[in-house]
This record gives sequence, C-alpha cells and structure tokens, in this order.
Amino acid sequence: MRILVFNAGSSSLKFGVFDLAPGGALAQARQLYKGSFDRFGPEGCDFRDNAQLQPAPHRTLDEAIRAVPDAIRGIEGITAIGHRIAHGGEAYDGPVQITPQIRAGIEALTPLAPLHNPANLAALDLATRIWPDLPQWAVFDTSFHLTNPARATTYAVPAEWRQAGLRRYGFHGTSHKYVARRAAEALGQKLRALRVLSLHLGNGASACAVAFGQSIDSSMGMTPLEGLVMGTRSGDVDPGLFGYLERRLGLDIAQIEAALYSESGLLGLTGSSDMRDVEARAADGDAEAQLAIHIYAYRARKYIGAYAAAMGGLDVLVFTGGIGENSPSMRRRICDGLEFMGLKLDHDRNLAVDLDNRAAPQIQAYGARVNVLVTETAEQLMIAHEVASAMAAPERTPLRVPVAVSARHVHLCAHAVEALFGKGYTLTPDKPLRQKGHWAAHERVTLHGPKGEIANVAILGPLRERTQVEISRTDSFALGVDAPVRQSGLLDGTPQIRLIGPAGQFDTDGLIIAARHIHMSSADAECWGLADGDRVDVSLDRTGRGLTFAGVLVRVAENAFTEMHIDTDEANAAGIIGGAEGELGPDVVHAQI
Repeated sequence: MRILVFNAGSSSLKFGVFDLAPGGALAQARQLYKGSFDRFGPEGCDFRDNAQLQPAPHRTLDEAIRAVPDAIRGIEGITAIGHRIAHGGEAYDGPVQITPQIRAGIEALTPLAPLHNPANLAALDLATRIWPDLPQWAVFDTSFHLTNPARATTYAVPAEWRQAGLRRYGFHGTSHKYVARRAAEALGQKLRALRVLSLHLGNGASACAVAFGQSIDSSMGMTPLEGLVMGTRSGDVDPGLFGYLERRLGLDIAQIEAALYSESGLLGLTGSSDMRDVEARAADGDAEAQLAIHIYAYRARKYIGAYAAAMGGLDVLVFTGGIGENSPSMRRRICDGLEFMGLKLDHDRNLAVDLDNRAAPQIQAYGARVNVLVTETAEQLMIAHEVASAMAAPERTPLRVPVAVSARHVHLCAHAVEALFGKGYTLTPDKPLRQKGHWAAHERVTLHGPKGEIANVAILGPLRERTQVEISRTDSFALGVDAPVRQSGLLDGTPQIRLIGPAGQFDTDGLIIAARHIHMSSADAECWGLADGDRVDVSLDRTGRGLTFAGVLVRVAENAFTEMHIDTDEANAAGIIGGAEGELGPDVVHAQI
C-alpha cells in the first residue's frame, strides 16, 4: 500500500511517499520519496528533493503543496493521503478519514493549537482539491496520549476552567509511538511487556512514559509549551510569571505568550536555538552557553527520574530527535548520575551511533539493567503505517460478549498459601469459574493497608508462581495504597500489601487494579480478526447507562470462555445490575510486537 504523507507547518512542508504492508514491521517499510519545502520568503524557499537541497520559487505553503505532484512524478499507485494534525482534543483517539463533519471537528479545536491546526487544515484542504479521488486521512499528535490517566492529565484548577477544556493532552505522540515500537522491535521484545521512556530532543522536545504499550504521561501539556527546554520554547515555568511581568514590565498576555513560544528556550538563554551552536560556544568558554547546556540536560534528567517512578521502573530509554540522535555529549550529560537506577552508557557505543536504514543501536554499558537506544524518529512513516492499517481493517459483523463483574480477589503462590494457612496446606476449590480450570477457593484472606483493612477477600485458583492481588480504585483508597492499572502478570514495580490468614501474614508486591479485559477463545478471536494483546472498544449500549469502555485488552487462549471482565468501580459507573452484554466496536488497536 502506498501512502503520501503531509506534515505541514506555518513555515514548512515535509512530505513523503511510503510503500508498506499494513501491520508489518516498521523497519521493513520502504520510503519511495522524501521531500520538504521550508524558509519561505519573497524570493522563494529551500527545497529538499530526497537528498538534494536546491532553491525553489515557491513563496507560500499553498504554492509548495501545488508543487508536490511534480516532485513525486513517476510514483504510481498512491492509495491515500495522510495528514499530521497537531491537536485532536479528546475526540480523536486514532486515524480518521476526512469528512465534512470530521474537518469541522478539527477546526473547532483551533483554540487549543492556534499555531498548528490552521496550517495542518490548509494542507488538508488543498490536497483534497489537488487529489479529489484519493481518501484523505488525519493522524493526530495527541491520540497516543489519550490513554494517560486522569491523574496525569488533570490540572488542579477551578472546575469551570476544566469544563472549558483546560487539561493536559501531550504532543509528539506519533514520534513517541514510533520510537517505542521501533525500540521493542530492535530488542526483540513485546512492547506491552516493557516500560519505555521516549526522549524526543529537537527544536521541540518532550518526554513520554510508555508503560506496557500505552502512553501514561507526557511532558507537554495543554499546549506544546510545557515540559522540557526547547529551541525557542520555555518548557516548564511558574504561571505566576504572567502577573509579575504585567506588573513589572507592562507586558500583556499575548506578548508574554508569544515570547514563551518564540523567544525562550535555548534562544532566550543564548541567542541561538541551535544546540550545535550552543555546544560549540560552550566549548570556547561561553558561560551563557554552558549554563544553557546544564539546564537542558538537568531538565531532561529530572523527567527520566520522574517517569521511571511513575512506571514503577524503567526497562528502556530511547533518544530521538535532532539533538537526541546527533549529540553524544548531550546523551552522556543526561544519563550521567543515573547509575543508581541501573542506567549507564558505554563510552565507545555512544560515540559510534550509526542510524542508517532505521537502525536503533544500543549504547548502554554492558551489563547495565536499563537498555539505552538511539533511533531516528519517523513521524511520517508512523502516519503512513496508521493510515494503511486503518484502511486494511476488515469489515466486522457485530460481536457481543457477556460482561462479568470481577470483585476484589487474590491469586496466591505456594509460599503465600503456607504462610497464610500453614505448612503443607492445600486450598479447597469451592466453585468452578467460567474460565476452564479456574475456581474460587473456600478460604478467604484479609488485606491490610496503612489506612485500613478489607476482610473476606476471595482466593482464585489454581496457584501461580507469583502472588497477585486485584482490587478496585475505591479499594485502594480504603487501604491507603496507590495501586497501578496493570495487565495481569505484569507485576514489576507494583506496591506491597499485607495478606492476613488464619495461620499468619504474608507481605507481597503484586497489588494492581486489573486493566479491563476480554478473555477470548481462539476460535472467536480468529473469527473476528483479533489477536492476543489487541485493544478494542466495548459499548454497553443495551445495559445501564450505555457507557463505552475504551481500550479493552483482548487476552486470547485456546479454551477460554469469551467474556469481558470489569471491576466493581467500572460496573457502578456503567450502572450494571445483574447480567450485562457489550458490543465490540469496529476499531482495533493491534498489539505491538
């Protein structure tokens, strides 16, 4: 499938043509053409035609887009056009084909991205006129971050402000999604089993925590201003500066906002927004440049520590973006001092990074616990991949699944059973569960936390190699312990809880809020085109309040009984009383490798 991709800004246009198989490995995709127009002015612009840089007469974005058909002349069989859209708000969690209604919805989000969405829409409109017979698709920078939990996206501000749309969205999502997937491919591991920190360091810079395949936090917030120091953007600042600068310097809101976007960051600290210039000046003894480098690295290092804590550990750190890809000294500055968390660079590997052919070389010291990789970001490739996958999605007949409410329970290991019930004790199966070979035990335990206890908690068998305790969010407040939302079995970095039985107590980690999921038989999964680890939306359209649960994890097993499991909080939110059924939506987020 061949996809033409546009990434349009107010003063530049990047575009490319990709040949790829939907769902195939990213490293195997072929880029047939790579072009860009930038530095528009009265005399024209710079035109990069694959690897060649030359002047071009085009003075505006419109003129540049009109020149694209000539630039890609000879490339036949383009299937669709994908557009990078900066802000999709809360509405767009994946690629969408453009219709008049969708376009209007994107335009309505302009107040959230006044510098970006208008240029993206201008390119979309013109491409629609130039290629009227090709489907136009939008892929959103913000979509990847819609899995962030409310505690990461909610500002502590008045309710009226939050109701007006004030919340954290995150950006660079297409880059972070690509980088995390590419790192997993390079390591030969499944992304949904890794805790990845993607560090995109360029003129725009952001950090993203990708825990077990999903973004859980990003350094950019409601706008691309928040977070790391950037080329011309400030990153994190005290919002009190607006009032101070108005009183002290007489600046109004528009002036302050413009300065934070275009006169701050490296430019504000040194007079140059180019890290290459800053590093060269620092080496010559320029004190301002030296301070800027210290600030840049320090801010990035703080986010690494914060996001490692948020994920309960770190398996992979990935550098990308112009600075992340090309500055060994900045990579070293950021990583130095993080040895306490198992992160250390190898000097020679860090200096010898080769990124040809979408390589993702490892640069950590041999024996270090955290893998450190470098790879070129490929936002246009990721856009093409998303569009191709969406277009290739098969038509599905509606599939309805029973919904079961899973109350708090524990899965015990043999050591826990002996500690709680006595040496040599064997649990007594009380009643079988729908999943073949699983049962509820006659015995019960008590959960004891720093705030309180929950008694009479069910034990489910058979025994496991590692104890796992599943509770609801409300239970976590009753116990006084912050339990993360996790897929069953992913227990590293989870908090401890005390279990109390008739013969003793057992302190263990493994306390989680189970991610909502569907147990699905292999036959049902094959019939519906699903695989283990996919995520789907499930609408309870005929039950309770008619909620739709997004991102429900599919867990496929040969003899599984197909049913969805939610916890008591989710059941209460949906208004479920007694039995319920849900219908799987047509959109699928396929499992990452």
